[in-house]
Amino acid sequence: FSKEHANEMWQAETMFGPHVRVEGTPIQTKLIAFIDDASRVVCHGEFFVQESTDTLIRALRAALYKRGIPEQLYVDNGSIYSSREIILICARLGCLLSHTPVRDGAAKGKVERFFRTVRDAFLIRALDLSSLENLNRAFTAWVEEEYNARTHSAINMRPIDRFGLDLSRIRFLPPNEANDEFFF
Repeated sequence: FSKEHANEMWQAETMFGPHVRVEGTPIQTKLIAFIDDASRVVCHGEFFVQESTDTLIRALRAALYKRGIPEQLYVDNGSIYSSREIILICARLGCLLSHTPVRDGAAKGKVERFFRTVRDAFLIRALDLSSLENLNRAFTAWVEEEYNARTHSAINMRPIDRFGLDLSRIRFLPPNEANDEFFF
């Protein structure tokens, strides 16, 4: 399936990433990413040293401020994606939180395919893994300058251009103190 318009549905998932040095100790990272179903735009992706409700909220907040509010967020049944906090944030925003069928990885095929591209095109680079900040800086640049800006084979156009076709339909969330309360 594929949604017709940008921000009708985002898919979200977590992927194990490379090890970075934290106070001299190598720690494996986790990439939390959100991808728009219709346009294939990566709304936001960020590496963390832990997968928790707090890191998911931080990533979701960044995605919402960048790309607007999706009508639906499609996630798996993992504990962070089923947490009370995420349920409340989605309810406050008017975003339907939907979970995939149990043990059905193919249900979130677009985000899973994006993770394959991350492994095949980003993680193979000579990355500076001396800090989480360096890894995230390189990842954001790769997403915005390459992934979102190159023609996507499934939609035959650049994801950012496809997303732009629906800008008039998108509800944006301007950063301010009142909107920050959605995430408390």
